[in-house]
Amino acid sequence: MPWLSLLARVGLAAVLVSSGALKAIDPDQSEIAVRAYHILPESLIYPTSLVLPMFEIALGLLVLIGLAVRPTAIVSAILFVVLIGVIASVWARGYKIDCGCFGGGGEDASVTWRHYLTEILRDVGFLALALWLSIFPRTRWALGLGSRLRVSVQDHGHEMTDENKELV
Repeated sequence: MPWLSLLARVGLAAVLVSSGALKAIDPDQSEIAVRAYHILPESLIYPTSLVLPMFEIALGLLVLIGLAVRPTAIVSAILFVVLIGVIASVWARGYKIDCGCFGGGGEDASVTWRHYLTEILRDVGFLALALWLSIFPRTRWALGLGSRLRVSVQDHGHEMTDENKELV
């Protein structure tokens, strides 16, 4: 399971960092995307369009380097639940938008129900990665003490003898 958790960690980090970076490089477009959801008051749209990308990047980097994997995975899971909810909300209210999840975003008349379903299913997959790491946070090459996999000499196929017990 440590290798599966490592793959989940790298995958989740890649999603968060790339999503945040693609939004951060075009803050004007990110503002358009946030506004298209018709959820936030006008006074919160611009700050959200600036903070969300940085939050995603920071969360992704923490997951990638393996610091506080369980807490960052839980926060990531909450983020994906919120994103799934707002996409479903836009769909249910009849708006046609590109979610802007990976840059871009805003009103888009060509959007169909399949588009929303695909986005929701994609985010459910990302949510699954976050939930996996919430349950199995210990991985190889993690920097955080609570996230690091404990490796013993037996893990490498060596017998513990009185001589090498002192080395461990």
